[in-house]
This record gives sequence, C-alpha cells and structure tokens, in this order.
Amino acid sequence: MKTTGKPARWKDSDDALRAVQVAFDVEARVLEAVRRAAFENNLSMPDQVRNLLGLPVTHRPKRPRLTVSLTPADYQMLAARYGLPADDLLAIKERAAGELIDFADDQ
Repeated sequence: MKTTGKPARWKDSDDALRAVQVAFDVEARVLEAVRRAAFENNLSMPDQVRNLLGLPVTHRPKRPRLTVSLTPADYQMLAARYGLPADDLLAIKERAAGELIDFADDQ
C-alpha cells in the first residue's frame, strides 16, 4: 500500500510546524504592561504580543485554567493539609481547585 502524503486535515498545521518560539528580553515594566493588557483583553500573553505587533491572532476558544508545577513533596504537604492519602492525586487536585474557587468567591 502506497501513501500519498499527509492527510488533508493536517495541511493547516504546516505553518505551525515551521513556527519558532521567540523570547524577548525586556524590562520588568514592559512585561508588566503586556501582562496587564493581556488580562484586560482576556488574551494569553502570546496573543497579546501578537496583537501588539500587528500579527493575526487565532480566536480559538480556550479553556480557562491555572497551572502550577507540584513536586511529590508538594503533594505530601497538600495531602496532609486536606487529610487525604498522598497517592490520591485527583482528590488532592480537586480539593486544591476548590480552595482556589473559594479564594475567588471571597474577592
């Protein structure tokens, strides 16, 4: 069986595959200004930078989420805090999410 290239549904990803991530070394005030504008415009930081540079921004729906890196020691601490087994990562994550929601509700 002979293949004839990539599937049509993959054609749109060609530009993304050739994209290169660029980091700008800027002063803290520039970073803060861009971060604030991104927040106020409900955009990600990269989308805000693209906006500022006059580049197209894809307006795909994004799932709002917060991320944090947790070490095994962090999970141990959270498990103790919530009275959960340290290996029940899903329950720990759910309790932590609840705590973040409570924080937002109190604001």
